[in-house]
Amino acid sequence: MNPTLTPHQINTYATILWTRTIAFLPDLITAVLIVVVGWALAAWVARSVGRILDRSGRVDVTIRPVIVTALRYSILLLVLIVGLAQVGVQTASLLAVLGAAGLAIGLALQGTLTNIAAGIMLLWLRPFRVGDHIEVPSNNISGTVHEIGLFISLLETVDGIRVIAPNSAIWNATLRNHRQSPVRLLSYSLTLPAGADLGKARDLLLKMVESDPRLAGIDPPLVFAESFAPGGIVLNCSFRAPWGNLGEIQREMIEATRRQFEAAGDAALALQQMTRTIPVDADPSRFLTMSPRTRPA
Repeated sequence: MNPTLTPHQINTYATILWTRTIAFLPDLITAVLIVVVGWALAAWVARSVGRILDRSGRVDVTIRPVIVTALRYSILLLVLIVGLAQVGVQTASLLAVLGAAGLAIGLALQGTLTNIAAGIMLLWLRPFRVGDHIEVPSNNISGTVHEIGLFISLLETVDGIRVIAPNSAIWNATLRNHRQSPVRLLSYSLTLPAGADLGKARDLLLKMVESDPRLAGIDPPLVFAESFAPGGIVLNCSFRAPWGNLGEIQREMIEATRRQFEAAGDAALALQQMTRTIPVDADPSRFLTMSPRTRPA
């Protein structure tokens, strides 16, 4: 059991504590100032670099947020180390402790590290960019890419729902990029009476598609008889359209075809039915005459 401290001892200890506090206080204030100024400096540098990258136009928009974030946290880490060194903490020992802690955390967060590795590969290989519309069927992920981070990617569906997708779920699965190719195949079928003049119907469809200036310089359209039946003849019209006008042309093509056939004034060409079709990837034999490598002029 400790003996009771005498007033003289209490006074001595208080004097020592006060002396050490006074001696340590300048270093503590300096360390706090370093951290505060460094925090503000990191934010200012990140904003400035972000604006410079936006104005330069030479750095892909996909990796700009990653560069800014990495720069900001690098400055914060450096500021923290300098601040701890200012108050007398041995940074070499601290780095060793941080390394050991990082290893333990890494083992505990293997899934998160997988997302980081996948994010690095997405940024390095660029299977898609910001603004592309992608689809990962196996993981039920689809939407327009807004940001690619180290952990997650942000997407937005057609109806405006924000999707937060782990990078590993995108990288480790089959990916469809709907915007990477500058042209896309459009196809639709129309049913005509059994006695229709196929040559005249084909000429009407070819004239309609070839006269559209949005389709100039791409593969010529393909029109062929898809099936014959007592109730009518089914024609298929296929052509390639540039991505930028794809949605507009998809919405207009059936209505434009109806107007074209009505203007012909031939009862034998009265349209009975029209259906937009999407050819499956597994059976492209009907469209082999149309080269998928063709690009707009």
